[in-house]
Amino acid sequence: MPKIELQEKSFFQLLGSRPDREEFEELLSVAKAEIDDWKPDENSLKIELNDTNRPDLWSAAGLARQLRSFQEGSTPEYSFLSSQGNARAAGERLIRVDKALKGIRPYIAAFVARGVPVSEAMLVDMINSQEKLCWNFGRKRSTIAMGVYRADMMKFPVHYRAADPDGTRFIPLDYSWEMSLREILETHPKGVEFGWIVEHFDRFPYLEDDQGQTLSFPPIINSAHLGAVEVGDSHHFIELTGPDLDSLLVACSIVACDFADLGYQILPVRVVYPFDTAYGRELVTPYYFQKPVTVEVGEASRLLGEEISAEEAEACIRRMGNPVSRSGSALTVSPPPYRNDFLHPVDVIEEILIGRGMNSFEPVWPEEFTVGRLSEIEHFSRQARDIMVGQGYQEMIYGYLGSRRDFVDRMNWSGADIIEVANPMSESFEVLRNSQLPSLLYSESISSNATYPHRIFEVGKVACLDEKENYGSRTITCLSFLFCDREASFNDANSHLAALFFYLSRDYTLEPLQDPRFVPGRGGAVVYRGERVGMIGEIHPAVLENWGIQQPVVAGEIELEAVLEMDGEGR
Repeated sequence: MPKIELQEKSFFQLLGSRPDREEFEELLSVAKAEIDDWKPDENSLKIELNDTNRPDLWSAAGLARQLRSFQEGSTPEYSFLSSQGNARAAGERLIRVDKALKGIRPYIAAFVARGVPVSEAMLVDMINSQEKLCWNFGRKRSTIAMGVYRADMMKFPVHYRAADPDGTRFIPLDYSWEMSLREILETHPKGVEFGWIVEHFDRFPYLEDDQGQTLSFPPIINSAHLGAVEVGDSHHFIELTGPDLDSLLVACSIVACDFADLGYQILPVRVVYPFDTAYGRELVTPYYFQKPVTVEVGEASRLLGEEISAEEAEACIRRMGNPVSRSGSALTVSPPPYRNDFLHPVDVIEEILIGRGMNSFEPVWPEEFTVGRLSEIEHFSRQARDIMVGQGYQEMIYGYLGSRRDFVDRMNWSGADIIEVANPMSESFEVLRNSQLPSLLYSESISSNATYPHRIFEVGKVACLDEKENYGSRTITCLSFLFCDREASFNDANSHLAALFFYLSRDYTLEPLQDPRFVPGRGGAVVYRGERVGMIGEIHPAVLENWGIQQPVVAGEIELEAVLEMDGEGR
């Protein structure tokens, strides 16, 4: 869960009060947060947040805003936001986007903050908030990267373009000599850390002002000139880039509202695109695009287990900082610009719950008690585990989400049957696994120093497409195993499979299998009672090379649930 480090004095100034520890801990429950560490003598306060859907709380200003709204029952208002059909005046503040960026990193949002000379404490909070937002919500800068610049030294319009990585040079932050964009990826610490985001493109994102002064190489590093904000600066240009426009607009609003709460005047910026976006070719940011959500008070009472009046529900929602209107028994919430987590009326009901106070609800004993038992597939899985351990295999446990690179590209697989996550938190969680073999190969790829032979297996879930199911997919329990040794061959896989089926008191046959993951002619489909229930074979050298594995590997995968289904049909 996200943790934020705050300057204690400045945070309580934003909050408008300084509660004692007990009061503060109770108040933090409104933000699903708790004290991680509090050292008043060191002006240090660390807060752990238990809700990853609220990136607006990952800063001193954002957290103080939420707690202040709850205490005062107020709804903050911001006049600088544009919306559809209501664009704020941007004056000369303009960004022009290069059409070549469409397939690279196409979107940008920005604003100018002017007024308050930045202090040392504010600068530290600004950097911490920026890193937290871009690392967590921005998925390690892949979907959101942010830059802050000295606006009084630059000239609009700003040009966001696709640049030649070898011919474009500037002095990056923390350096004193020019480097090309490609050299930055290869040698600068930030380039080494985040270069994977853009290194596969022919051209790289690049920001410069109208005088040709470099702002940054997003999402990697700012320039050492315009991008080096110092204590005392009072005029800032803030931009955010990424491939997802909605996420970018939310992040832009979060940062703009934070700056406004710190006392800055927010000046909008107009962005002109040479291609269509969901909100047109011209967009004035910060931009409000959230849709209202309506809930019936009766439905809220039913889910919360207590009768709640429309007036009380409205007051609870407003205490959470949400604009709300009432029409009879229906409540319509207009999400604040810094929130985009209202996906369903249940989200509004949760706001009522928290706004009223979770301790205000009387506990209720369950009316029905049930006794659990192991399912048939769990009994069967445990039996299979014992057999594999008896053959000298070590059990592994993996997650069900992974990257397309691991589950498709490295396996030489087409990926046509892969199930993708619609809005993944990061590249590491973008697909649902349809096989356990990539997980086993990953373990093998980092185990070259371990004594051979290597025998590992896993019993777990995989997901596959199935048009017969309501949601178009089904989840099944599989057993997969991997054997790696200098002389490993198809015969090893077959003998280990034969032992498994023997001790399960079942027979199987093998049929020829054409699968790009296995060596041609060295793979077989496992057939039980006339139906294919798995596969075994020698992993293809190209797949082994993709994983950096130097020794031969044989592997197999058996659908345990399919075996049980065949038993049921045979009775």
